[in-house]
Amino acid sequence: MKAVLLIDFGSTYTKLTAVDVESETVLGTAQSFTTIGTDINDGLNNALAILQEKTGKVEFAETYACSSAAGGLRMVTSGLVPELTGEAAKLASLGAGAKVVGIYAFQLTEDDMEDIQKAKPDIFLLVGGTDGGNTECILHNAKMLASIQPKFPIVVAGNRTAARECERILAGCEVYICPNVMPKFGVLKIEETQKQIREIFLNRIVQAKGLSAAAELLDDIMMPTPSAVLQAMELLAQGCEGESGIGELVAVDVGGATTDIYSIADGMPEHMSTVFKGLPEPYAKRTVEGDIGMRYSIQGILDAVGIHRVAQKSGLTQARVQELVDYLKENTDKVPDGNDEMEQLDFALASMAIEEAVRRHAGTIEETYTMMGQTFVQEGKNLTKVGQIVVTGGSLIHTRRTAEIAAHALYSPAQPASLRPKKAGVWVDRKYILAAMGLLSTHYPQTALRIMKKELEYYGDPE
Repeated sequence: MKAVLLIDFGSTYTKLTAVDVESETVLGTAQSFTTIGTDINDGLNNALAILQEKTGKVEFAETYACSSAAGGLRMVTSGLVPELTGEAAKLASLGAGAKVVGIYAFQLTEDDMEDIQKAKPDIFLLVGGTDGGNTECILHNAKMLASIQPKFPIVVAGNRTAARECERILAGCEVYICPNVMPKFGVLKIEETQKQIREIFLNRIVQAKGLSAAAELLDDIMMPTPSAVLQAMELLAQGCEGESGIGELVAVDVGGATTDIYSIADGMPEHMSTVFKGLPEPYAKRTVEGDIGMRYSIQGILDAVGIHRVAQKSGLTQARVQELVDYLKENTDKVPDGNDEMEQLDFALASMAIEEAVRRHAGTIEETYTMMGQTFVQEGKNLTKVGQIVVTGGSLIHTRRTAEIAAHALYSPAQPASLRPKKAGVWVDRKYILAAMGLLSTHYPQTALRIMKKELEYYGDPE
């Protein structure tokens, strides 16, 4: 047996997964409250004790970890045009596993600088202008950043003509130069920037988050948890040498505060009569809906879809829905635990959270007419042909109605412009192993893929 320990330091729970890479099996899983406020090793040791009760004493040959503790990797971005370089910066940040706490376009103002200082980002991503294009905006923004003498690192990934001048303006700051995230109009180039962001997380942010003591126990890798999940989803979809994947997929993680959506798919128009608008979408895309969550952001679900829809789906009156929502906002640790009304409400909330989050993540299509006749305009990713949906999160794994909830990720005639999947099988991560498998895949991709295909519960087409 060759045992490997995989750790996910979450904001609320520290989750452990022990695997035997020789037999390609999960030895056991455990979790305990994350103790970032005191010593993060306390929560880790508590989880290890729980794990040992399940597995017996195990000597781990290797240990790897990811983290979203203490707010995860917090980033602020600034670009030139919101729909172009601003959007490219956001995609680069989210794909690197960050939580984007501020997005700015055009020239930064003094008020913007005050807001940025209050946000206390871990990294600032400074972009703007295609190569050979506008330099005025990015140089102005570099001067504004220099004026506040930032303690956070700055990644410059804008117009290459201005990159070194930005570095000189920011002398005395921690600055990293990367290739332009949008070197030409309509061209997205974010891989090098994402790699740099992850390296900063590993080399600097780990210490800032109080994880340095825990990092001493690790053999190799520490990455943001969303980055580990995205890595797992790419592997599950595409496969690797010697093991096939399951095909293009959409993954949804419904949490207490946010809902994360991942799509591993080409997403381009299917027909010659469809024109694509906006930036090309990355094959592996992540978005985060910060206003949609089962407890901390519970009111956001009601605001997004309307209380009448939640009432209709739950079978409760609107007054009772609001009463329970107000209670859960103040008592975020409460779970249904046999309470029929709360079970009905959580079913409705999770269903609406998935529906709204996937709708925002997916692209849209509109009919229009030109001199050549009828045509269609697609904006964002076309996910209609995606054949697999992967779901996780407490509200989905602790219910018998998982597939029914997951079906809300699919296309609905009520929203005909939304390019959500039309038909898909459902895979459920009941053991919370996705982040762990992303970590494991760094060194054992075939093993990680085989474990996912074996451990994720498959429900088939929910329709």
